[in-house]
Amino acid sequence: MWSAKTLSGALSLEIHDDKSKTKLNQQYSFIILTYNEEMHLPRLLVSIAGLNAATFIMDSGSMDGTIKMAEAAGATIKQHPFENHPKQWDFALKNFDIKTPWVICLDADHVVTPELYKILQNFRDEDHQHINGIYFNRKNFFKGRWIKYGSYYPFYMLKMIRYNVGFSDINENMDHRLVVPGNTLTWKQGHILEENLKENDISFWIDKHNKYSDLLAIEETERMLNLRQQTVKPRFWGPPNERKAWFKQIWWRLPRYVRPMLYFIYRIIFKLGILDGRTGLIFHFIQGFWFRLVVDIKIDELLKQRANERK
Repeated sequence: MWSAKTLSGALSLEIHDDKSKTKLNQQYSFIILTYNEEMHLPRLLVSIAGLNAATFIMDSGSMDGTIKMAEAAGATIKQHPFENHPKQWDFALKNFDIKTPWVICLDADHVVTPELYKILQNFRDEDHQHINGIYFNRKNFFKGRWIKYGSYYPFYMLKMIRYNVGFSDINENMDHRLVVPGNTLTWKQGHILEENLKENDISFWIDKHNKYSDLLAIEETERMLNLRQQTVKPRFWGPPNERKAWFKQIWWRLPRYVRPMLYFIYRIIFKLGILDGRTGLIFHFIQGFWFRLVVDIKIDELLKQRANERK
């Protein structure tokens, strides 16, 4: 593996060389969230370098070579303490000086494929005057394997939004969800690849999702008590975010402890997750069953704690 110094040098040469040849992109900018991402950030920055778009890094206190890499790429950097993804995106969208009509919001462990790169290369705002958001198709990887089945592909994420029109849904506690009013497009061709190499260590994955389960349990408990509302209109036949909101309403009505097993069976049998092989089965089990079961246990703990506090 290259050192942070070597990677920073390579990024500086490649990215600044591209920008010296072409004027800055006037169509869109990139915002990237980071925290100790020297393992991932170079892949993403190289994959978008030739697009010559302004790049903004919202960091939450990295202690590795992340900041040096971002500086080498010519990115604008801000730091802000991390509470959860929706609030971090909300802060980023409100505190960077974006000059373009569009912004693309990516995580550091994303990579833009050549097919998506080509689409972005030809993107013009004047061709999308009546559109406020664009969904990208994602390929998710776990331990080096593309998770193709189990409802994980195709998987459309609202990643490109009209600036000052789209916003981060802070009514979500864990899921990062951008929201736009009005019309959207879904790009089925071209992908963002998502592969967190840190998750090759299963202990990292478990620790991360244990923290996520805290956030999700709090969110669901607050929804049960009518302290938190859905921002996105739930609609089965709507765009991807509205469809997800519709499925969430179904999920919240299902009995706790039963729903993790139902969801796991749905992914493995009905959505053909069994075809993802041994690695895929491990992923579907820990993400679709274990994680959801832990959330249900923590919801009961929170409800019991609230009941005791009222006594």
